[in-house]
Amino acid sequence: MTDHASGAGDAPEQIDLVAHRSWDHIGSFRYLLADDTWEWSDAVAILHGYEPGTVHPTVELMLQHKHPDDKEQLAKLFTAVRMSGAPFSSRHRIIDTKGTVKHVAVVGSQLRGDHGEILGTTGFYLDVTDEIEDEVRGGVDDAVAALAETRAVIDQAKGMLMAVYAISAQRAFEVLAWRSQETNIKLRALAEQLVREVTSGSATEAISRSTFDHLLMTLHQRVPEV
Repeated sequence: MTDHASGAGDAPEQIDLVAHRSWDHIGSFRYLLADDTWEWSDAVAILHGYEPGTVHPTVELMLQHKHPDDKEQLAKLFTAVRMSGAPFSSRHRIIDTKGTVKHVAVVGSQLRGDHGEILGTTGFYLDVTDEIEDEVRGGVDDAVAALAETRAVIDQAKGMLMAVYAISAQRAFEVLAWRSQETNIKLRALAEQLVREVTSGSATEAISRSTFDHLLMTLHQRVPEV
């Protein structure tokens, strides 16, 4: 798996994507149940300190990179994923090949075949190392205000991501932009679908973290055709 630009979005959004693009902060992964194999995009390999294409990730290798205080919890998570391709989300620390501690948010959703069968797990890593706690708290407050005061659908979607994952506006935009590139669907269309699904039905009820993770990773399947 490699990170790439697929040309999603109309011209104004493309310009915006180029201006904000920081793909070193986000990358994808995939786990296949049939042969018990993991795949990393180039960005995830680099995040761990490896040159792209020089390492084949395994559970053992990934656990070596987890912070000692987070390792036991993540070992259990890996077991659940390997048994059933279980969806998950986690915010934890990794240690790259140079010994640098990095904070990451990782989201995985079930990977299904054409007939609904579970093939494994697919998702993304987001490097949030440089997110200062005070800025994150302020960002979440800003996100809540944005949801109430702005009509800009992309800002609303960013606000949701900021609140759920405790990340900055820039990182939230990068997640949306990455999903746009990965699915070849306009960023605005994905944002509209996310806002529509989160706020529809019982709009005043908070959705669970796992439900939000699933919505985010499968939005492209439900974006209306135009």
